Amino acid sequence: MSIVTKTGDEGETSLMYGRRLPKDNPRSEAYGAVDEMTAALGLARANCKDKFVVDQIFAVQKELINVMGELSTLPEDRSRYVKDGFQVVDSKMVDRIHGVIADLEKDKALFPKDWVIPGANPVSAALDLARTVCRRAERHVASLKDPNPEILRYLNRLSDWCWILARFCEAGASGKR
Repeated sequence: MSIVTKTGDEGETSLMYGRRLPKDNPRSEAYGAVDEMTAALGLARANCKDKFVVDQIFAVQKELINVMGELSTLPEDRSRYVKDGFQVVDSKMVDRIHGVIADLEKDKALFPKDWVIPGANPVSAALDLARTVCRRAERHVASLKDPNPEILRYLNRLSDWCWILARFCEAGASGKR
């Protein structure tokens, strides 16, 4: 089987369960932005030596697969999606991210006195890139008529997580974990 399917040559893309949409459909834009964020997080993870940060990023990348799967499923197929055993984004995912943020926020030294200019190091720069892509994904999801509200909460919290994790990486806080 080849990666080249040619099914997108006419400007459409496949969703879960064989449904198709135009590539510029808001749903396609939403899960595409989440895919970009996953890649930006991969760049951060590939450059990172801190086990805590690597583990955090990898956990989020796995969760984002669930986000993309859910976004690429039309409302009429959601019951099938759940029945097939795919995880739906829920408050536990949001709470997990929020817990990491709350823990990192205890270190007040992570809060700069001025605006952050990305680029202090490759990992923090990639996390800042992921944060901006996350905000775009959040805007795209908000434009959908029927999103799971937990996806919006998750993405909103995730952009904050990217910001504080980037500051953690800038601080060279690897010895703190």
